[in-house]
Amino acid sequence: MSTKALRNLIAAVAVLLTVTACGGGTGASGDKGGVLRIGTSNGIDSLNPFVGINQDDFAVWLEIYPSLLQYDTTKPGMPYKASLAEAWKFAPDHKTLTFTLRKGAKWSDGTALDANSAAWSLGIMHKFKDGAAAKWGIDENIDTITATDPQTLVITFTKPTATTLYALGNTPILPKQVWEKAASGDGKGLKTFVNEPKGDQPMVSGGPFMLTKFVKDDLAMFKPNPNWYGAKPRIDGWGLQTFKNKDALVTALKANEIDAVGGVPVTALSALKSAGITIDEGEGLAMRDLIINSNPDKPTHRELLKADVRKAMEMAIDRKAIVETAWLGKATEGSTIIAPATASDGQKWHNDAIKPLPFDTAQANALLDQAGYAKGPDGVRVADGHKMSYEVIFADDESGEGDRAFQIIQSGFKEVGIALSQKKVDSSAAWDAVYCDDNCQYRDFDLAMWDWFPSADPDFMLAAMTCASWGDWNDTGYCSKEFDALQAQQKDSIDPAARKKIIDQMQQMVYDARPYIILTYDTRLDAWSPKWDGFIPSSQGFFNNFSTQTLEQVHVK
Repeated sequence: MSTKALRNLIAAVAVLLTVTACGGGTGASGDKGGVLRIGTSNGIDSLNPFVGINQDDFAVWLEIYPSLLQYDTTKPGMPYKASLAEAWKFAPDHKTLTFTLRKGAKWSDGTALDANSAAWSLGIMHKFKDGAAAKWGIDENIDTITATDPQTLVITFTKPTATTLYALGNTPILPKQVWEKAASGDGKGLKTFVNEPKGDQPMVSGGPFMLTKFVKDDLAMFKPNPNWYGAKPRIDGWGLQTFKNKDALVTALKANEIDAVGGVPVTALSALKSAGITIDEGEGLAMRDLIINSNPDKPTHRELLKADVRKAMEMAIDRKAIVETAWLGKATEGSTIIAPATASDGQKWHNDAIKPLPFDTAQANALLDQAGYAKGPDGVRVADGHKMSYEVIFADDESGEGDRAFQIIQSGFKEVGIALSQKKVDSSAAWDAVYCDDNCQYRDFDLAMWDWFPSADPDFMLAAMTCASWGDWNDTGYCSKEFDALQAQQKDSIDPAARKKIIDQMQQMVYDARPYIILTYDTRLDAWSPKWDGFIPSSQGFFNNFSTQTLEQVHVK
């Protein structure tokens, strides 16, 4: 798309947003509301909560679907805060959890939004926890989910679990009147349900906003939900515009064609500051990784399963150069699958004792020599009769900084006799190439480069490494019974200090196995027009799946 065509499209979007917004340009208490135009390079993969995988998907679901709790992103350690549930209490044995819900809450269509709604939706998530709903990680120790009255939700457990509030509090509550037919039978209909606005009718919402228009890979538009039980948003509406070209995203922000961006390219910081754009930066949860296929039944290039090969690969990666050249210093060197910013309910979870191996191509060459993989005339090593030449599946939302990181990795690998080529595809195709399908299961790919935008609690990333997560969040084919046993232990450890020790051990185990080589942890970089105020930063930026706080209070100055 040409720059001119893009600008015309964005201008049309702005007009459409203004026309469909409620309130005519003013927000609550007489404040100037406005229509907030957010730009993204991530985009909505799917609006179906049983299918979507992108960070923007989760952020959108939080804005249109209610949750029992949210995180308070204004406080250190992000403690839980009330949302649909006004209060929550564990029994002394930690095996019963009672939520007290707000009175009078309604879905956008006027249907009662109460404990019965929550019990049905969470019940569906639990019923299909090993199938369609596996990605939501609903606690396997749940025994019963009961609405004892419209304001009281009681959940009982077979044993205490450390992740109970994390697993239940932020899970979206879906409207039964919309999803009931899809949830029948074996639940497979949950994944095929087309969850999009129909005609001029917005989707049924229980969050602060209703989705009124959606064009995949392009545009999503929202207006306030008049039945939202929380604080009335101060804006008249907002839109999410997807840019596959990050330069176009930056140009649109500078030209006042969009108002805010979560995660701006590091190369654009100077120009944005010169244009008077507000830049907000801080510690982020996002991390970038090199994925090594870890399926033990992988039929080809089985040398990649060997520990010394993986160790040599890590030593051939110049993380310092990636930080300084690819990220212009706006990142830190990676080590474990739990980022330093990971914190929940006041506890930080990163294992500070684990340090990445130093960049050392001489030692990497020595390891590969000892493995018997000699270099051929072209400088590429030969393993078991084939060249150590691999295709790297590369999700296209990693473009820019990720491209430069790939080039640095490619150069380092060349020094040790490993040849890499880049195969750039969109995120859906990247997942298809990695997993293949239920009959293939991580058999065809060798390497990939992607990212993670994890949750505030470490259980999300740890669960993604389990055998049970094959085909859902697991994108490496890693499977370890010992790791799975530790995963069960950490979930059972309701004492944070005891849980931290187990999680430290799990981080060490994955680091040593190297299904991932964690390259970097992002510095969070958000940007917005100085005409706007009220943004609340978090480790996932202002547009996140932790809290609706920013979009409730952001407004034109």
